[in-house]
Amino acid sequence: MAEDRRAWRLVLESVEGDLLSGRLSPGDRLPPERTLAADLGVGRSSVREALRVLEVLGLVRTAVGSGPNSGAVIVSRPSGGMSALLRLQVAAHGFAVEDIVKTRLTLETAVVADLADTVQEGASPTIDLAPARDLLAAMEAPGLTDAEFLALDQRFHLALAEASGNQVIVATMAGLRDSIEHYVRVGARQLPSWADTSARLMREHRDILAAVERGDAPAARTTVREHISGYYAETNLSPRSPELTPDRTETSADLS
Repeated sequence: MAEDRRAWRLVLESVEGDLLSGRLSPGDRLPPERTLAADLGVGRSSVREALRVLEVLGLVRTAVGSGPNSGAVIVSRPSGGMSALLRLQVAAHGFAVEDIVKTRLTLETAVVADLADTVQEGASPTIDLAPARDLLAAMEAPGLTDAEFLALDQRFHLALAEASGNQVIVATMAGLRDSIEHYVRVGARQLPSWADTSARLMREHRDILAAVERGDAPAARTTVREHISGYYAETNLSPRSPELTPDRTETSADLS
């Protein structure tokens, strides 16, 4: 089968689908690259790309070499329940990118403001921002592809929601992840310089986390709003851009 830009996502969604369904659990070992490639009809390079993304997302751990301890092992599972239902809705119907952006603005400004207020009130030990810090460090690793960076980017935003402890918001944001990743990936292809934009996004991520950590709710809200709306404006995507309409191939991958 000819490789295309969506092949690695087919592997990613297949593994995550098995996790959500219970066919795979933490501690299980994934089949070898060659087997996954043959089963899914993709190249081994796409399998490796998907495994790298799964690893930086914290779902698998990979070990090189041969023998019983080599390969990829499941170490955690994605959010299920409401998350899975929402993701199926997104795949089946395709929400307008403008609606996704507005929803992100509503949810994420509330998340960071609540986190900052918690810090300001002196209850910061009740929230865990370490995962968000770790994801920022991972995003600064040299040699990341745009797909890997953007996957970590979305995981960073989800980590902030998880730190808030609001499971409805966590499930909603996790459920919308596919749709968010789709428009940010399409948007990345419209940029004059991915290097410049990714560097700016990193600065904004640090500013968001810094505002939360010092308990500055207004700054946290403003920074998140400018971060999300700024990327959407920079990519110049129309809500009805044909690139944003899921085709049959992508929808099939999302439903794997």
